[in-house]
Amino acid sequence: MVKNKTAELDNPLHAIGFKIDVVSPVLVSGRLKITQVCCQPFGVLHGGISALISEGLASIGAHIAGGFRRIAGIQLTINHMKTAKIGDTIIAEATPVKSGRTIQVWHVRLWKVDDKDEKGQMVASSTLTLLCNLSQPDQAAASITLKKYAKL
Repeated sequence: MVKNKTAELDNPLHAIGFKIDVVSPVLVSGRLKITQVCCQPFGVLHGGISALISEGLASIGAHIAGGFRRIAGIQLTINHMKTAKIGDTIIAEATPVKSGRTIQVWHVRLWKVDDKDEKGQMVASSTLTLLCNLSQPDQAAASITLKKYAKL
């Protein structure tokens, strides 16, 4: 059985149905069709799912930009501007603000997809600060899998 890119790179994102498209040190992006699995009881996207997407995409990008060294998120700030409801599709993009050797800052934005399959209204905007340059555990295979998909 062949796993898809998202399943290999981030199990929690895969579990909610997120599909990773671009993987690079300057952009990590993907999309999610909103289903009941990722909604509040009111039928709208749960804020925790937006945070999960933000942390997941920024962490992948920071890991690549940091030379495949282990990273750890130390602060996530997120603002929710619009709701996304069941049936909507969102696009998410993570881009670096600062890619230092010790600290990286990434900006992640989520938009609803419009009728032309393009970015529509912004749903959420977040900033993730990550500690970089940490030692990699011997048993960690994340770098090997990530190098398989990264556009360097």
